[in-house]
Amino acid sequence: MKNWQKILLAVDGSPTSERAVRYVCNIAPLMREAEVCILNVYPEPPPDYYTQGGRLDNYKAMREARAKEMLDEAVTQLLAAGVPESRISRRVEMAEGRTISEVVLEARAEGDFGTVVAGKRGVSKAEEFLFGSISNALARHSKNFTSWIVG
Repeated sequence: MKNWQKILLAVDGSPTSERAVRYVCNIAPLMREAEVCILNVYPEPPPDYYTQGGRLDNYKAMREARAKEMLDEAVTQLLAAGVPESRISRRVEMAEGRTISEVVLEARAEGDFGTVVAGKRGVSKAEEFLFGSISNALARHSKNFTSWIVG
């Protein structure tokens, strides 16, 4: 697999996501040509958000501000670990009618990432149905790429 050094790092701010960032910080500097794309995918607003007067542009601005903080922290850690800034990219996306897992897998395919790293999060059956379990989706769909699930 020629693209194994192209790493898609999915982050959500959870403790296991933070461990996944630290894991990549330990591994990526050992790879001569590692490229890391840090991805945050956030869900659509809950249905009652609009009935309470919420606006989509405000929701997106709030979620993207949170995502920027997460991504900035991950970039800071990667730089400190020795990953060149030119090999780090960022991406933030709302799920919009898809599960978070679907968006991660689509981003993986679009960017031709050979490695996907995510933290394992304990999710309820309801959360898995609504948002998808990223670790389960990666395990099921890992064809032509490697999944690193950090617990």
